Amino acid sequence: MVPKFKAWNGYKKIMADYVSAIQNGDTKGTPSSVNVIVNGKNETWNVKNDHVKLLQFTGLKDVNGKEIYVGDIVKYHNLDDKYQYLPIIWLDQDCLVSAGGYRIDIVTRRCEVIGNIHENPELLEAQHDTRTD
Repeated sequence: MVPKFKAWNGYKKIMADYVSAIQNGDTKGTPSSVNVIVNGKNETWNVKNDHVKLLQFTGLKDVNGKEIYVGDIVKYHNLDDKYQYLPIIWLDQDCLVSAGGYRIDIVTRRCEVIGNIHENPELLEAQHDTRTD
């Protein structure tokens, strides 16, 4: 599978839902700029100056069929019909987890993407450990 990315521009405070190209800089494997599409327009962002964060697609979808990316915040419904807001992170090369320690590939049927850590940090800041609907 070819990796798929979204990108966050920390300088402009906007998310590009599609990264069309990543250019490497002087250091092998270190991106220097990214070509993105924002609101239907092509843009090139400088990774360092624009404080760009690349968010990789996990290959998984939530209960509504929405793609899950690293950095997304999911609403995780446990078996007791309680829920938690959890950010998606990579634990290592082979295991994708939430900050709650759940393996996302196992619990995607009970997860709903509700935002991401860049655009919606308040979802995690205001959260209690568990909530009920």
